[in-house]
Amino acid sequence: MNQPACTLVVIAPAFDPERLDLVARLAHAAAPRLTSAGTARFDRADPATRPAVAAQCEQWGWDAAFVPTGMRFADLGLIVSDMDSTLITIECIDEIADMQGIKDKVAAITERSMRGELDFSASLTERVALLAGLPESALETVYRERLRLTDGAEELIAACHRHGVRFLLVSGGFTYFTDKLQHRLGLDYTCANRFEICDGHLTGRIDGAIVDAEAKRGLLLRYRSELDLEPQQVLAVGDGANDLKMLAEAGMGVAFRAKPVVRSQADVALNFSGLDGIVRLFADA
Repeated sequence: MNQPACTLVVIAPAFDPERLDLVARLAHAAAPRLTSAGTARFDRADPATRPAVAAQCEQWGWDAAFVPTGMRFADLGLIVSDMDSTLITIECIDEIADMQGIKDKVAAITERSMRGELDFSASLTERVALLAGLPESALETVYRERLRLTDGAEELIAACHRHGVRFLLVSGGFTYFTDKLQHRLGLDYTCANRFEICDGHLTGRIDGAIVDAEAKRGLLLRYRSELDLEPQQVLAVGDGANDLKMLAEAGMGVAFRAKPVVRSQADVALNFSGLDGIVRLFADA
């Protein structure tokens, strides 16, 4: 059975002709087409060469992805994105913990959880418990002073608006931040955990069921069904082990500046470019 035609997309700050020629030879591909600043497309690429191409490009600080030839961004119907360290640059719970003077302790747990070394729900419950007594106003401080959008986030969302692609922000973080980002960026859907708050202070407990890996997967399937989309019309992007199940359900799973366990299992790994790199993967970028 013939495999579908494949295009290698390489994204870099600048290109050297000799390096582009080497990539073409490694991928058994046609000569590249430079389609926009910092984007090269190699048609008739052999997907079996992905490990060699990825290893070489990583040495140069280039991103490399094998995608179906001719696939357009406008062919998507839904993008599902993680929040912390994906749509935004921080892990919100680590920065909240800094308000309590325990950032290092909480960040170490977060890192191990994102690497898949700890159960996500248990580790989140442990981290939130350490925040008991913190005033709710600390959340606003984190949002105003610490939260920053990842490079390329606004370009990605603008492309969604331009092409009618829905955007679901699903997070193991917290609704305080997803709600603000939804209003600020015009996101279609959001889902996250909710802090239990009493008398203006965090109680150290989560209000309701935890949004874990299985919940993220379930939300992707729910909205895919409600929007009457085929699997290949859904793209998911994330960085941590709790994103793996949703990435596996997407037609294209993108590991964004991700932990090794995620990079090894995703369809595409973007290690250097911003989130606008997702748009540049497609033929109509």
